[in-house]
Amino acid sequence: QVQLVESGGGSVQAGGSLRLSCVVSASRFSIAAMSWYRQASGKQRDLVAAITSGASTNYADSVKGRFTISRDNAKNTVYLQMNSLKPEDTAVYYCNADWDGMGGYWGQGTQVTVSS
Repeated sequence: QVQLVESGGGSVQAGGSLRLSCVVSASRFSIAAMSWYRQASGKQRDLVAAITSGASTNYADSVKGRFTISRDNAKNTVYLQMNSLKPEDTAVYYCNADWDGMGGYWGQGTQVTVSS
């Protein structure tokens, strides 16, 4: 049974930083494509950042230059470093692990609230 547990969310003022973590309980973590998504209240869930097994990354235009995704295969963990946070970054952030391109597994989400 694959489980993903996110942590690191919270409330910050605009301009602040947070680092999200997602620990994955799976023996094949190193070959999973890992992603962070977010869902603001009343909106759809959108991709924020992704990292492949080979550590290639891509980002939503809205977070480029402010957010950094990384992974530590020894710890089965993916991170999202979020700097220069804006009120529009407020959302529930979800971690996704995908091994076969079929949608993968989701964590329970962690709330990020940015106040102006």
